[in-house]
Amino acid sequence: MNRDSRIYVAGGDTLIGRALHDRLHAAGYGRVVGEPPHEPDLTDGRQVEDFFDEARPEYVFLVGGMSGGIEMNRARPAELMRDNLLGAAHVIHAAHEYEVRKLVYLASSCSYPKFAPQPMAVDSLMTGPLEPTNAAYAMAKLAGWQLCAAYRQQYGARFATAIPANSFGPGDDFSPEGGHVIPGLIRRAHEAKRRGEPELTVWGTGTPRREFLYATDVADACLFVMRHYDAAEPINLGGGTDLSVAELARAVAVTVGYTGRLRFDSSRPDGMPLKALDASRLRGLGWRPAADFRAALAETYAWFLHHVVTEDAEHGRSPVSIAVPDSPRRGRSRPRLPDGQDQESGASVDRTGGGVSRRL
Repeated sequence: MNRDSRIYVAGGDTLIGRALHDRLHAAGYGRVVGEPPHEPDLTDGRQVEDFFDEARPEYVFLVGGMSGGIEMNRARPAELMRDNLLGAAHVIHAAHEYEVRKLVYLASSCSYPKFAPQPMAVDSLMTGPLEPTNAAYAMAKLAGWQLCAAYRQQYGARFATAIPANSFGPGDDFSPEGGHVIPGLIRRAHEAKRRGEPELTVWGTGTPRREFLYATDVADACLFVMRHYDAAEPINLGGGTDLSVAELARAVAVTVGYTGRLRFDSSRPDGMPLKALDASRLRGLGWRPAADFRAALAETYAWFLHHVVTEDAEHGRSPVSIAVPDSPRRGRSRPRLPDGQDQESGASVDRTGGGVSRRL
């Protein structure tokens, strides 16, 4: 892949898709095709085929697909599974038909068995039952990996699968239904601070542990894999910060400036007890994450204040009642936190049920 290659990020309006576009442009790749709002609906096979026929991408990052927090996974499993299955099937087939030089498919750490040995290694995939709260989504992601492997086996296609740790960052989904653990907890901690509430409830016991990777690091790892990894076996994109949900909640509270009490509701589901990735293969190839977790968390909250809260106020909505991330705004410096904001922390809280589960 060189600076003149035609590159397509399928799912450019996702958190990782935005981060990939930013990193590609920053690195001088000048022929990125299909950027939102000009990319096809991945669930529409005709649109995808027409796009590939016209744009003729040479390299594809497949990072799209509907995703959500624990509540969405419980309420809309059929939509989540269907959306991801269709998107993977259409893009992977079109990449083969139009002779894409290489494709990197982003799966999910949810696809590991619920009780996989930790840290999770790729040889644990499909060796046990999935976490029930996100089984439909996880199964779709497993199917995407297997489809890549099948095209590689039958046609010799250079289709590789990568599995990232839980990602977060500016441009994330902060909505009540779609937000994952970090954006959901940022939103709720901010609401509680604004309302002066003395207590915030976090779903579950607080004991499950998760590994978190900043979106820019995930994007950099995807670029690294595109350049340096080519095998049927998936590769884990890990090496980020490992925190319990309780530690995460306290860190988010400090970042947001919420000083009330955190209460953990053990009647709510915990999800997988531990979810960290064995990234030894990626490290062996020479990649390491660059972001500091506390600084990344502060940047994420600053983006939330500047985009979500500000835009809700401008449109006359109750602050953070709904929040759909906007398109990436290239060339703008990231907003700074208000004077006095503590940037030396990183975790999260939950009041209405976004929960502690996540797609990645």
